[in-house]
Amino acid sequence: MLALVCVCLVLAAVWFAYHAIQPFLSAFNSGNPVSSIANQFNPPAGSVGWKLEHGQRVNILVMGYGGPGANDAPYLTDSDMVLSINPATNQAMMASIPRDLKVQICAYTNGSCDVNKFNVAYSTGMLNSAYTGKKPQFSGADKDRGGNLAMQTASEVTGLHFDGYAAFDFDAFKYLVDDLGGVDVCLTSPLDDYQYPNNDDGYIAGGIHFKAGCQHVNGTQALELARSRHAIQASQATDFARIARQQLLIEAIMKKAESADAITRAPQLMQTLQTQFSTDLSLTDLRILYDWYKKVGPTGIGKVAVTLTNFLYDTDSDPSCADGAAYAYYECPLDPSWGILHQYFSSYFVPPRTLAEKAPIQVANASYGLSDMGPQVVAALQPLGLDVTGQVRVDTSSTSTVYDYSPKKDGKTAQWLATYFGAKVVNATSATPVPSPDPPTGGILLVLGRNFSLRWVGETT
Repeated sequence: MLALVCVCLVLAAVWFAYHAIQPFLSAFNSGNPVSSIANQFNPPAGSVGWKLEHGQRVNILVMGYGGPGANDAPYLTDSDMVLSINPATNQAMMASIPRDLKVQICAYTNGSCDVNKFNVAYSTGMLNSAYTGKKPQFSGADKDRGGNLAMQTASEVTGLHFDGYAAFDFDAFKYLVDDLGGVDVCLTSPLDDYQYPNNDDGYIAGGIHFKAGCQHVNGTQALELARSRHAIQASQATDFARIARQQLLIEAIMKKAESADAITRAPQLMQTLQTQFSTDLSLTDLRILYDWYKKVGPTGIGKVAVTLTNFLYDTDSDPSCADGAAYAYYECPLDPSWGILHQYFSSYFVPPRTLAEKAPIQVANASYGLSDMGPQVVAALQPLGLDVTGQVRVDTSSTSTVYDYSPKKDGKTAQWLATYFGAKVVNATSATPVPSPDPPTGGILLVLGRNFSLRWVGETT
């Protein structure tokens, strides 16, 4: 629910952690530019900073939790996000993992695992008294124990190797804004939300209210703007509007943090980070990560989500999803082996030259029985930047085929689709017989046959 707030806070924290030490670096640098001494901290091989400098993909797990006082489970993560960066192509992606996803959390020395929701992984690592018998990397006083267990669990889901984590209490967002003395934002319309949550499973009495135009907001108000989901104004109630507000906030935070006044607040900023923000990234990693972020900005980061519209089903649609689990509601993968999700996470950086073709793609579901697979595949492909125009149901086929009607035969889009879906490419013409009644003009028809549908649900025969 708060995935973008997570990433906004991490990027803000990256900025603060790096810039708050600049006065101290300057003191040791005899007035020379801070960057010259900062650049002397060369990242060790294999670190996040080293990978970014050498064009290698980086994956960071970002988590937000309620914190003490929010509820009786302070370390349950409300937001879980994979931040992936491909510096070779200057691409980045934020991918959300649903908190209710049914997973195995394998933390114990005896080899046993808990079947639970994904959002319990970080909490299992952090709460020693409630979870005994854990392996050393998930227990004791190590501040990274929760992050280590969450990364291990996320690796099972995504198939990715994680290079680091960042976790924070959501109060950190408002405290950081308050430490900066508030920030200025400009809203295009008013925002009135009467369903903004409090900390007692209810709503704030009277709701939250913001006027249109430019205004100064404190930390509590900034968090309200970032989290609001149910404004009575249609223009403020969409996911797009919430993303836009979050981008406004992060830009406002960055601008305020660059001011001379903010430098005097460095001790408060660092204190907030130390008490409300945990990460295993080094200062050098943060510096290089910030340098990368300056190149792409918040609008340069793509956004995907693992949801019920693409890769999952839930206990409401099939009670067997909760079989053997401790709670009533879960979300489960259509492919219980996780193989189709592993492929998705490894492949969601579509090459820029492929995207540049802007070839219209129609998905044709030719599976034997999976009537929902067509719209699910469309929902998975569209956030990757591909021009997927829709889907149709066609007669069944044992194999998958890419019919290429584009002006440039053997185009990059057709080849990418063929590789991803295990399909053959047919360079089609208007005379080529195809199963779809209305293939996209000048584009591509992707026919998904039984060979792919088996993979979609994790079956081999």
